[in-house]
Amino acid sequence: MTSKNFTPKGLLKNRHIQTLYATFFRKSLLKVITLERFNLSDEDFIECVWNKKPPSDNTPIVTIFHGLAASINSPYIQGLMYELEKRGFASVVMHFRGCYKEENLTPRAYHSGDTGDAKEWIEHLQKKYPKSKLHTVGFSLGGNMMLKLLGEWGKNSPISSAVSISAPMQLNISADTIEKGFAKNYQEYLLKPLRATLIKKYKKFDMKKEIGIDTSTVAKIKTIREFDERYTAVIHGFKNANAYYEKCSAKQFLKDITTPTLIIHALDDPFMTPLILPKQEEISSAIELDILENGGHVGFVNGSIWRATYWLDKRITSHITLHNLYTHKTYT
Repeated sequence: MTSKNFTPKGLLKNRHIQTLYATFFRKSLLKVITLERFNLSDEDFIECVWNKKPPSDNTPIVTIFHGLAASINSPYIQGLMYELEKRGFASVVMHFRGCYKEENLTPRAYHSGDTGDAKEWIEHLQKKYPKSKLHTVGFSLGGNMMLKLLGEWGKNSPISSAVSISAPMQLNISADTIEKGFAKNYQEYLLKPLRATLIKKYKKFDMKKEIGIDTSTVAKIKTIREFDERYTAVIHGFKNANAYYEKCSAKQFLKDITTPTLIIHALDDPFMTPLILPKQEEISSAIELDILENGGHVGFVNGSIWRATYWLDKRITSHITLHNLYTHKTYT
């Protein structure tokens, strides 16, 4: 399964239809899921949801990192987990703090470069399932975080293969792009739950003391960049939003990745411009790039609008299956 097999037709060549199609037309596929509450070293927790835990002691495991304000309920997550099950993989969504059923226990939440929780989760899997090969998939924000994590690990990565989809690898460009034109609608869609989650924190913590603004100011936040300036950067110890974007953009970490990694991206992604894409000299030999003309943001729906298939699921699982067949090796 390669990018040559991706041939959307008619309306599916539209970037916005690609981005929205699965949300409105894809059915829920998972019947039984298992929740694992994983306690973190700072006394907070994350909610990890399995589509069946490993049935044997050597079943390969895929950890999925979702996008901004997403969860196990997102159609693209369910579709991938369903496909992975057919291929013999156990899969688990590692929800970022506060992104599933329960509010997290600290004033902070998560951000695009927050690799600490993912490291703890992966280390937990290593200890609990020592015979299982571990793989990772990251969508959008989760993709940026995952690529940064793989770069930080470098030659010490415990991951056998990885796939990143529609990652904003240069965060400042993504923050600027989503403020323009039709993309403003996506921005408001993402901001609504972010504002609501932050306002809830005021009931449990002295958030005005923590970040210097009250709930009325939070309610008036209009852009992702402003949210990052007023909350994300402040609560996570960055000087400002620009400093956060500079330190956490994944592009600068790609040269250090040694895990076999597939990066899938569409040139018509409405959340960012092609300027976020790395040049050849900015990536390591472990990275394979699938850059497609169409696909939108986490779309990649194939065929026609009336006979659609989900190319992305098969492309991801093909990459992981290939690298699961061999003894784990890293590239230098």
